[in-house]
Amino acid sequence: MKITALVENRSECGLKPVHGLSLYIETKQHALLFDLGPDDTLFQNAKALKIDLTKVDTVILSHGHNDHGGALRRFLDVNHTARVYVQRAAFEPHFSKLLWMKFPIGLDAALASHPQIVCLDGDFSIDGELSLFTVPKADKCRSSANDRLFCSDGPDTFSHEQNLIIRENATALIMGCGHTGVVNILNAASRIPQVCVGGFHLFNPFTKRTVSPSLLDEIAQELRRYPDTAFYTCHCTGMKAYETLSQKLPGLRYLACGDTFAV
Repeated sequence: MKITALVENRSECGLKPVHGLSLYIETKQHALLFDLGPDDTLFQNAKALKIDLTKVDTVILSHGHNDHGGALRRFLDVNHTARVYVQRAAFEPHFSKLLWMKFPIGLDAALASHPQIVCLDGDFSIDGELSLFTVPKADKCRSSANDRLFCSDGPDTFSHEQNLIIRENATALIMGCGHTGVVNILNAASRIPQVCVGGFHLFNPFTKRTVSPSLLDEIAQELRRYPDTAFYTCHCTGMKAYETLSQKLPGLRYLACGDTFAV
């Protein structure tokens, strides 16, 4: 399989960076997008890389935040055949709070009934190559960067978050923001992956704060239990957290916009 970051916070190759995430993944059976980013950046960068988004057959939306699914409507205007897999709860209202202010950060709920959308209620197997799973127990290494995230009835529990397992020559685990925690996600996965890609949500973009050094130490200690897994992180991990973790986990790599690698 081949994984390319089409939308990401950082770029060193001339592509447009933006706060968000979209990964283009080519497997033996699929051309898929994992998340779509917040805006038209996906389409600009795909054009620059000569990636034809009309040929995408599968889209996975990791959760119900607009930096991962804000481009959904335009994608559906461009591609009329891909199936889009998303947890049903992702279309419920989601917010970020700063002091007394409440900012909507959810998806366009009107799209939930679109014929290409497949709304899920928990784990789901797409086929022998792709499967999705949720994380009901997120008790280890909780990120304080989640503290300002809410749904309609209180603090967000991230029941709308799902993760992708790709089984090919190797097993890859793909996360979006990893709100339920990379440690808990790895524990919930059906098998130990050879590659783990995604954000760790250790930085709050509103407050510009990184989680505590003690939490980073705890996460690094847990990830060292996976010596045969290659970790690629991005997006909401934040550069300060990445630099700290990479000192403790020498194999950790950053996946910036335009970066690509084969598994």
